[in-house]
Amino acid sequence: MIRRIKTNEHEVDRIMEIWKEATIEAHKFISEEYWLKSYKIVKEKYLPLAETYVYSEGSEIKGFISILSGAYIGALFVVRDAQGDGIGRKLIEYVKGKYETLTLAVYKENKKAVHFYKKVGFVFKHEQLNEETNEPEYIMSFKSSIL
Repeated sequence: MIRRIKTNEHEVDRIMEIWKEATIEAHKFISEEYWLKSYKIVKEKYLPLAETYVYSEGSEIKGFISILSGAYIGALFVVRDAQGDGIGRKLIEYVKGKYETLTLAVYKENKKAVHFYKKVGFVFKHEQLNEETNEPEYIMSFKSSIL
């Protein structure tokens, strides 16, 4: 089931646990220390600003997607043992039904994620250097053909 996150401490902590584990795993080319330092900023600044939707099975949250400024995917993460089960695709399809256009930044080195976004309909727009990490990233977007 996909639904909007409840802003209670338990759900926010679970989202952040998924974020931390999946981020460190997916971005081994960036120091773990960088992500651990980013944890508080993500939890206290970005998560409250985002519209976050969770994918849950029963009471267990297996993944989430966060949309910033009505069109920017700031995060899409799935628990490690459920990756490849279609949860990321379901979350993407869900937000495609809510937003006419979507944009995201994905690290060029994160080849698995780049491949995933292409597979679900995102197209390459341009490459840029992430100012915080000094790593190259792709800006990709999706535009609904249904008007």
